[in-house]
Amino acid sequence: MNMSVHAMTTSHPEPVGVDPVLLSAAVRAASVCAQTCTACADACLAEDMVAEMRRCIRTDLDCADICAATTRILSRQSAWNVDIVKAVLEACISICETCADECAEHAEMHEHCKVCAEACRHCAQACRELLATL
Repeated sequence: MNMSVHAMTTSHPEPVGVDPVLLSAAVRAASVCAQTCTACADACLAEDMVAEMRRCIRTDLDCADICAATTRILSRQSAWNVDIVKAVLEACISICETCADECAEHAEMHEHCKVCAEACRHCAQACRELLATL
């Protein structure tokens, strides 16, 4: 766990009443996933058969955007709206599962897709664990 994420989560003057370890884990996993998906899309663009990677690139970029938004929304604890948080977590889980499946199709041929699929699955699990507590 990234200690600065956990330190910020636990030092907030208006805690939201969820397990700070699960909250910190979801923030960190979404942040890592956003970066990994962005890097995977870039690596896909560098592949010789880039046209065959179009769906993967698009899914990577969509996942990166949703994960980045999830990171920001989960990091803001003031005036926490549980309905919005649930919707964001559900969207993040959905796109991470979709992206993991897409990248897994290319994982044998492209190591970056294997790494990305793993990051997406980890993020989906972290978000699922947090969602289960809301």
